[in-house]
Amino acid sequence: MLVKTYGSAVFGLEATTITIEVNVCNGVNFILVGLPDSAVKESQQRIKAAVKNIGLKFPGKEITVNMAPADIRKEGSTFDLPIALGIMAASDQMKSDKLGDYIILGELSLDGHIQPMKGILPIAIQAKKEGFKGIILPKENAEEAAIVGGLDVFGVETLSEVIHFLNGKSSITPTVYNIEAEFQRKLDDFSVDFKDVKG
Repeated sequence: MLVKTYGSAVFGLEATTITIEVNVCNGVNFILVGLPDSAVKESQQRIKAAVKNIGLKFPGKEITVNMAPADIRKEGSTFDLPIALGIMAASDQMKSDKLGDYIILGELSLDGHIQPMKGILPIAIQAKKEGFKGIILPKENAEEAAIVGGLDVFGVETLSEVIHFLNGKSSITPTVYNIEAEFQRKLDDFSVDFKDVKG
C-alpha cells in the first residue's frame, strides 16, 4: 500500500515542502531514497524502536520511502515522525485520510516521545502559503508556529498521541498565540528601567 505524508526542510530563510511516499509490500528490506543525510538514514532504528515501545508492530515487509523532490538534500531527524506515520498507515495500523492535510515534523525518541526542533517559523509560513490545513509538531515548538495564524497548530508529545488524533480516537486543542498577552507578559518580566539615565 502506498501512502503520502508531508514534511518540510529549511534552506537559509526559506522552507521547502517535502513529499514523503511510503510503500509497504512483500519482502524484507528498508529502502530510503531521495538524497537523505546520515541523520535521516538512521531514522529506521529510531522509528522501529519507537513503534515497538508504544505497543504497535513494525512491519516485517519491504518498506520503500521516497523523499521528493529528489534533488534536494534532506537533513536532520525531523522526518522521523512523518516517515513513522507513513509506515503505520501503509501497513494498515492507522487511518491515512487526514495525512495530506498537515505538515508533520518531529524527531522520535526510542520510547516514542517527540523531541523539539529548530526553524519552525519559515515552515509554518510555507505551510500556510501552500494551503495546508495545519501543522503537527513537537509541543515545545507549537507557540512559535502559531504566530503565523491561519493554521491549526497541534503540539504533540508522543507518537501514540498523534496516531490516536489522526485515527479520530482523541482530540488535541490547537495552539493559539495571543500577541497582546505575550507582549504584556514580557513587559511584566522586564525589570530594568531607564530612570537613572541622563542625556
